[in-house]
Amino acid sequence: MTTVFVAGVGMTRFGRHLDRSVKDLVREAVDAALADAGCDAAALEAAYFANTTQGYFEGQHFIRGQIALRAMGIGGIPVVNLENACASGSTALNLATTFLRAGEGDVALAIGVDKMYSPDKARMFAAFDSGWDITTADANKETLLRLGKGCPVPPGTTSEKPYSVFMDIYAAFCRMHMKKFGTTQRQIAAVAAKNHAHSVHNPLSQYREPYTVEQVLAAPPITYPLTLPMCSPVSDGAAAAIVCTEAGLQRLMIDRSRAVRVLASVVQTGSDRPGDDFEHHLTVLAARKAYGKAGIGPGDISVAEVHDATAMGEIIQTENLGFCSFGEGGVLAERGDTTIGGRIPVNPSGGLESKGHPVGATGLAQIHELVTQLRGEANGRQVERARFAIAENGGGLYGVEEAVACVTILGR
Repeated sequence: MTTVFVAGVGMTRFGRHLDRSVKDLVREAVDAALADAGCDAAALEAAYFANTTQGYFEGQHFIRGQIALRAMGIGGIPVVNLENACASGSTALNLATTFLRAGEGDVALAIGVDKMYSPDKARMFAAFDSGWDITTADANKETLLRLGKGCPVPPGTTSEKPYSVFMDIYAAFCRMHMKKFGTTQRQIAAVAAKNHAHSVHNPLSQYREPYTVEQVLAAPPITYPLTLPMCSPVSDGAAAAIVCTEAGLQRLMIDRSRAVRVLASVVQTGSDRPGDDFEHHLTVLAARKAYGKAGIGPGDISVAEVHDATAMGEIIQTENLGFCSFGEGGVLAERGDTTIGGRIPVNPSGGLESKGHPVGATGLAQIHELVTQLRGEANGRQVERARFAIAENGGGLYGVEEAVACVTILGR
C-alpha cells in the first residue's frame, strides 16, 4: 500500500470570530499548513473541503470549497465538498489519503471550517437539529433519553438557559453509564478538569482557564450530571492538513524528519445494535479495523485525541479504543492515567471542552495536535517519547450511537 504522510498542519485559534469570514479562516489555516510543509499552493493536486453549517447560516449551500479556496488563489484542481456532521474533518483527511493511495496524485489538502457562533442563541442551537433523522426527531429523542432511565436526577440540575437538545442526549449516555457501571459525576468532572488543565498550554484553544474537580462540580448546571465546563462550547475556526506520498515529499523537498505517517484511516457508520451491546459500538469496530491496518494495538498508543463534545464522551471513547475495559473509563480518568505524564495521555490539546468545536474543523484539529505531539513540538503539553497516536472523531446520532465515526492512527 502507498505510504501517506502528513507533511504540514495548520489551524486558527478556535473561538468566536464574528468579524471574520469563512474565507478568512480558511486562508489562515491553509497558509499555515503550506508554510509548515514548506511548499506553496501550486503543489496541491486535490482538495477536500469539510463544512457543515455555512448553508444554514449564510445560505451558501453549494460549492463552498471552490469559493473559499479560489479566494486565496487555489483553483484548477479537483475540489470535493463534504459534510459528515462532526466527523467531517476526519472524513476529508480519509478522502485525501484515499486519493493519494489510488495513485491520482502525490499532494492533497484536507481542510475543515465552520462559523457556528451567533448572538441569536435559539438560531445557533437549531443548527444542530440536522444531526439526526429530522423526520423522526421525537422518536429519536425518546429512544436516546430512555437510555438514561432509572438514574435519579437531583432537583436544580437543569439549566434554565437554552442549550442544544444533544446535551440532553449526552446526559442520557452519562446516566446509562452511571446506572450500569457505577460511574460517578466526580469521575466525569475529573475528565473536564484534566482537559481544562491541558488547554492552558495550547495557544490555539478557545478556553485556557484551569479548573479543579470541585470547580467543575460547582459550575452552573446544563443537564444532570453535566455542568458547563464538562461541555464543548460553540465555536468558529478552521484546520488543515497537507498529505503527501513518498514521491510528493521528494518532489517538494519536504523535510522528511517532520513528516508523520498515516498508518490507518477508517470511516465507520453505525448499526442497529442494542444500547447495551458495547462490543459492537461503531467506534469499537472502527478501532479494530484501524489497529489491524496499522499493525499495532491499544497498548502501543502514546497519545490520543478523542471526541469529547461532553466529558462523558472521553470516558466512553477511551473504553471503545481499548485503553481500558468497558465501564472503567471513569476510573481511568480519576486515577490520572489520561493526564499528560499518565499511562495514556488523552486530549493534550484540551479536547473539545476547552479547545472548542467548530464542527467541520474538529477532526483536523485533532490531527494538528497529534502531528505536533509526534514531532515533539508541543512545548508545555508535550507527551514524552510519543511514537504512535490515535484520533477518534464521531458525528451525528442514529439509533443509540453516533451516525459515523472516524479513527485515524499516525506514527513516526
